[in-house]
Amino acid sequence: MNAQAVLLSGNRLHLSHGPIDLIIGADGARDTAFRAAFARFETVLTELMTELPLLRQPVDAKPQGKIARRMYRAALPHADGLTTPMICVAGAVAEEVLAAMVDATDLTRAYVNNGGDIALHLTDDATFKVAIAAPDGHSLGTVTISSTDAIRGIATSGQRGRSLSLGIADAVTVLARSAAIADAAATKLGNAVDLPCHPAIKRAPANNLHDDSDLGSTLVVTHVANLAKTDVVQALERGETAANAMRDARLIDGAALFLQGQSRTLGLPEKMKHLQKGPQPCLTS
Repeated sequence: MNAQAVLLSGNRLHLSHGPIDLIIGADGARDTAFRAAFARFETVLTELMTELPLLRQPVDAKPQGKIARRMYRAALPHADGLTTPMICVAGAVAEEVLAAMVDATDLTRAYVNNGGDIALHLTDDATFKVAIAAPDGHSLGTVTISSTDAIRGIATSGQRGRSLSLGIADAVTVLARSAAIADAAATKLGNAVDLPCHPAIKRAPANNLHDDSDLGSTLVVTHVANLAKTDVVQALERGETAANAMRDARLIDGAALFLQGQSRTLGLPEKMKHLQKGPQPCLTS
């Protein structure tokens, strides 16, 4: 099936092709931006498939495609013999489509949301207010991002997400200077929130769950039973240590980690400190 485009309410554009679904918004020359987004999106899946065998290998050789190079650059700081560029494919796709829009016309602000991995564009006095909501939909707080902030990417990962996870975090949300960087960091932090060998955590080889997983036979989490509060604290502390290291290395600007009713935050406004459940970011204005 070819790439599909549908205009949604609220002056948004929905693009879909195979496993990729984007929601796009723009203020400025919207029609021109949307046409540029679709033109670039039509080539995304074919471009990624061309180098897919390399992208499923641990970070090493530099790929050739524009999106693949974004993935490689964002994954490289996390190279450990296991991590592949696929760790940030969603963020890199969002970033590339947004770049096509910005190159095509002048926009006050714009976003491309790829399943919760969001690339942002802001100029002048423009801002985005990002709402964090629990799985049941109630608000857990907001953070406002302005054009003067370095943040241009937001990503969420975790054991309850759409991808396989090595860790047990319900969710981890990361703010960083690009969507691909945020995506890679969120995945790694989701992995870091963990309790190795804990009897309440079930794991299975990734390729038993998905034949084509780039994780191969690496054990991934399949179930997390209710944990003692002290165990939750221990797991979150492991994630917080990893998040602080990433922040010290200037890989991320902020993060929020969530597990079974407890949370840890760093680099985020005080009004987000009360977050208690796994988040799902969305742009409210």
